Parts: sequence; structure tokens; C-alpha cells
Amino acid sequence: MAKIANKQVICDILVEAGRKDKDIVALCSDSRGSASFTGFANELPEQFVETGIAEQNLVSISAGLAKCGKKPYAASPACFLSTRSYEQCKVDVAYSNTNVKLVGISGGISYGALGMSHHSAQDIAAMSAVPNMRVYIPSDHFQTGCLMKALIEDDKPAYIRVGRNAVDDVYEEGNVPFEMDKATVVCEGTDVAIIACGEMVKPAKDAAELLKAEGISAGVVDMYCVKPLDTEAIVKAATGVKAVVTVEEHAPFGGLGSMVSQVVGSECPKKVINIALPDAPVITGTSKEVFDYYKMNAEGITAKAKEALK
Repeated sequence: MAKIANKQVICDILVEAGRKDKDIVALCSDSRGSASFTGFANELPEQFVETGIAEQNLVSISAGLAKCGKKPYAASPACFLSTRSYEQCKVDVAYSNTNVKLVGISGGISYGALGMSHHSAQDIAAMSAVPNMRVYIPSDHFQTGCLMKALIEDDKPAYIRVGRNAVDDVYEEGNVPFEMDKATVVCEGTDVAIIACGEMVKPAKDAAELLKAEGISAGVVDMYCVKPLDTEAIVKAATGVKAVVTVEEHAPFGGLGSMVSQVVGSECPKKVINIALPDAPVITGTSKEVFDYYKMNAEGITAKAKEALK
């Protein structure tokens, strides 16, 4: 089927839920177009709040609405939501334990051509460090749909990071294994385990196919739930293999790779190789151009997995 952006699925599900539940409110910081929330604003205008370019206000207003019994979903570019309004996310949402779902749109290097000011390569580390804040990075629109339906049913804070563009499917319609806060095993492997999140899951899955063609058995784990981290899934995937490779659209410090390394080092020590963006301003270009440049594609992951097995 045609590619669908994860952010569009978020809007579609919120519109459907908002028709039935008038407490659901969507908020944007002059980003309804970027967030694909225009449809929500048009159909449910009385449940939509536009704060303008004021991310700190966006988060604080959302927290206030939550304390009044509303169910706010605040969407803003991840690069600003996770930095400019970090204190509000920490205090007004997490510390106060308010039912606010923070939707970081155009995450990672989605705004590739706009450079470092618009990249969010630190948000996994920053948001995961905040007590009470859950962090989710779904891999495709099927998983995003399952995640959003689950989040609508709970009343705890969460940060959801999605990219800007439509992405290839990892799963198939009618066959989307999903359990809240449990990693999804995309495929089993006995030589190397590849643990990825977000848009890196698809190239990880493709890498497993390339490795299979060379006689190497690679397992792939979709760690969409970065926090709470599914440590049981990590240990299970790592126990029967020779090495572990992590892949993430994030800086090399404090993200998925760091978390997985801690778990593996503590529970089942073995080699872990982390594939991530560099500790430097990332080159400008489309997502594909950036991923190809840093070898964060199927071929690059395949090469790293083979290196890990040496």
C-alpha cells in the first residue's frame, strides 16, 4: 500500500477518538500543517488550541488542561519541544504527573536541509532522563496506530517522536504484533541481534535479509518503547547470539545504544556496537541522503553486524 507518515496516523486516530470524547484536545505551536493536525482543527475546532510559536506555553497550557480533566495532545517539532520547553515537560508534565501526550514531530534529522538547529538528536536521552516520562518511537504507521490507541486509554505522561515523511511499512495490515511497553521481535536470529527504534527498524529488517543471504542469522528487535525499556526482550535477544548491534536516529550518547549496552553489560556481557548519528553537526540533506552518508542504511548495518561477529 502507499506510504503513510506516522504523524498522519496520529491525527486520524485523534479525530476518530475526539468525535466520541470531547475531552480530547489537540494543541499546536503554529505547527498544525507540519503536524498534519489541520484535519483535526477543521473538524473539531472547539477541541483545538493554537498557541503560536510558544512551545513553553504549549506544554504548560496542556498541563493546565489536563489538571482540569481534559486529555491534551501537544504537537510541536521535536527539536523545539524537547529543548525549548524542556523545563515545562519536566515540571508541569512529568513531575506533576499530568495526562499530557507530547508529540514530537519531524524528529531526528527529518528537517535535514535546515541543519543542526532543526535536528532532534538528543531527545531520547533528554526525555528518558525525566522521571515519569515515557518515550516512544514507533517504526511505521501500523505500529503508530496501535500505540496511539493504547495511549488514549491511559492517563500518564508520554513523549512520542515521529518523523516528517512517509515511511516504508515494517509490518503488514492484519499482522501487527503489538503489546504496550513490550518490544516487538521482527525476526529471530542466532548469530547477531539488531535492536533498533523508529525509522531505523526498516533498514535493520532489510539488513537481516542481506545477512541471511550470506549465511548469517540476524534477529531484529523493534524497541519502539525506549522508556520503559523492555530489558527482558534485550536479554532474550542477546543471550543466544555472539554480538549485539543497536541502530538509532540519535546522538551516540544517552540513547538506545547506551541503554542497551547497560543492560547487556550487566546481564549477559558481550560485544555491543552502536550505530548512531555522529557527535558533530550532521550534514544537510534529505533523510535518505543523511542515512546513506553515515551508513545508517541496510548495507551499513549489514557491514557493522559482520564486523561485530569478527
